[in-house]
Amino acid sequence: MHGKRVTVFGGAGFIGRTIVRELARRGARVTVGCRDVERAKFLKPMGVVGQVTPIKVDVTNAGQIAWALEGADLVISLVGILYQSGRNTFDAVQASGPGLIARAAVDAGVSQLLHVSAIGADVGSASSYARSKALGEAAVREAFPAATILRPSIVFGPDDHFFNFFAGLAGIAPVLPLIGGGRTLFQPVFVQDVAAAALAALARSDAQGKTYELGGPKVYSFHQLMELMMAHTKRPRRLVNVPFWLASLEASVLEMLPKPILTRDQVELLKIDNVVSDGAAGLPELGVEATPCETVLPTYLDRFRPGGRFNRSRVHA
Repeated sequence: MHGKRVTVFGGAGFIGRTIVRELARRGARVTVGCRDVERAKFLKPMGVVGQVTPIKVDVTNAGQIAWALEGADLVISLVGILYQSGRNTFDAVQASGPGLIARAAVDAGVSQLLHVSAIGADVGSASSYARSKALGEAAVREAFPAATILRPSIVFGPDDHFFNFFAGLAGIAPVLPLIGGGRTLFQPVFVQDVAAAALAALARSDAQGKTYELGGPKVYSFHQLMELMMAHTKRPRRLVNVPFWLASLEASVLEMLPKPILTRDQVELLKIDNVVSDGAAGLPELGVEATPCETVLPTYLDRFRPGGRFNRSRVHA
C-alpha cells in the first residue's frame, strides 16, 4: 500500500475514518471525498503533512467524482446515509452514486475498486434503504465487474450510531423500546475488523469480483444487545415491547425531525434479521479474526455510567 494513491468516498464517516487511518499508517496517499471539508479536517493529522487530503465531492456529480479520481490507483466507496433529507435521497446517494463512482473509476484507469454496502441489501426489500443498497451494488458490478463488495452487519466502535445512541437514551429515559419485541437478530462487527477486511481485500487478487458478508463472532437479538449495553453502562432500564405497527406510527412523526431518531424505513429494516448468510464468504476468508463486542464496549461505554462523561447532546448526534 506504500506510495499508492487512494481515493476514499465517504471517508469522513464512522467506517471511513478508520479505513483512512489504516491507509495512512501503511503509507498510502489518501484523497477523501466528502460533503463537508471543514468538518473532515480532523482526518489530516492521521498522516504526515499532505498525506491525507479532504476535498468536497457530491457523489451525484460525475464531474466532481472524476476530479477526485485524478491520479488514483485504488478507490474505496463508502457512500451512504442513515435517512433521507432534501437532495440526499437513498436513490441518489446509495443507488446512483456508487454506479457513478464505478464508471468514473473505469474511465480513470483505476486498478481496484472496493465498495462497502450492507447486509440486507435486497432489490425486493420493503425498505428503501435496503433496495437502494442492492441497486448500488448492481450498478458497481455492471460498470466494474472486478470490484470487491463488503456487506457488514451493524458496525460497532467508539463513534458508532447504535450503542452510543441507546446508551445516551438510557441516560435520560426510564424505559427503552424493543421494536417488534426485540427479536430481530444482529451480528455486530467491530469497525477495526471492517477496516482490516477492506485493506486485506485490496491486497488480495483473489478478492476481486467477490462479495463478503462481515459479521462478528456471535449473533444477538436486539433484546440481548440492549441488555449488553445496560450491563456495560450500569444503567438498568425497563424494556418495553413496541409492536411494529406502533413503531411505524411513531416513526411517521419522529422522521420529521431534522435528525430523525427513527423512520418508518428503519422500522421495515428491523423486520429482517441482519446476520451473515449461510455459506457466505466473510472475515475468515480475508484472514481477519472477528472481535467480540464484550471486549470493546467497555472502552467507550463507560462514559455513560452514572458519574461518567456523558454528553446528552450525543443522543441526537
